Amino acid sequence: MTTRVAFQGEHGAYSEQAIWEHFGRQVEAVPCNSFDDVFLAVENQDCEFGCIPVENSVAGTIHRNYDLQLKFSLFVVGEHIIRISHCLIGLPDAELDDIRKVISHPQALAQCEQFLRNLDYVQTEPVYDTAGSIKIMQELGDPQVAAIASRWAAELYKMKILKEMIEDSLENFTRFQIISREEACPTENAKTSLVFSLQNEPGALFRAMAVFALRNIDLTKLESRPIIGKPWEYMFYIDFIGAQSELNAQHALANLSEFASSVRVLGSYPRYERSKNS
Repeated sequence: MTTRVAFQGEHGAYSEQAIWEHFGRQVEAVPCNSFDDVFLAVENQDCEFGCIPVENSVAGTIHRNYDLQLKFSLFVVGEHIIRISHCLIGLPDAELDDIRKVISHPQALAQCEQFLRNLDYVQTEPVYDTAGSIKIMQELGDPQVAAIASRWAAELYKMKILKEMIEDSLENFTRFQIISREEACPTENAKTSLVFSLQNEPGALFRAMAVFALRNIDLTKLESRPIIGKPWEYMFYIDFIGAQSELNAQHALANLSEFASSVRVLGSYPRYERSKNS
């Protein structure tokens, strides 16, 4: 039976590229209309895994997916990082000088802002997905409309690449997390993601950071998100190096639980290693 992996967007999306690189071509990549649908597909057992973007090195955090991690009872079981290289893509008969509108996902448009600013008489329009913007462009059939997506997406839909590497920064990477109903149990080279909340009192966050610092645990991410329904109160998302099963991490989490309002480990998983996945 083929393993099914859900992702948001159309075939040709960067999320699908991350799936192929992480799992290999033997899996079935299943497109979903929204990030919510990705989580639902995994929770309802329609798919064994989901692949969700969580942060971009240029545009920052994809907050919706952090909120959904808290809403659903799924586990983070892996991560993958890909280099994002955008192309300006047109219909087969399109020419760069004739383009008057560019459509793509809002983050893709933002990541190509400088390039787009230098195009004469061009308007931009956000749509739901990078690969989806190519499908919309095909349906419109207007050679004055172009899309921003990957080279792979252009080849998949047999469209014309008008300009490559149009992103403003060459250091443009997106980190994806793999979600599942089953926990992973890595024994080495692991990373752990968790979320916790604190009482709003002086020194609370300092004490939370101290439980990791005093045990020499390396934090790779700290992100705060507002708690819905509780104005000016926040959840804190943390990634640290190591597995929750390690004695050092167990002591840190036990210490944190003594004064945190809530603590939930989202999962321990193998750290992405470029040399093994590139």
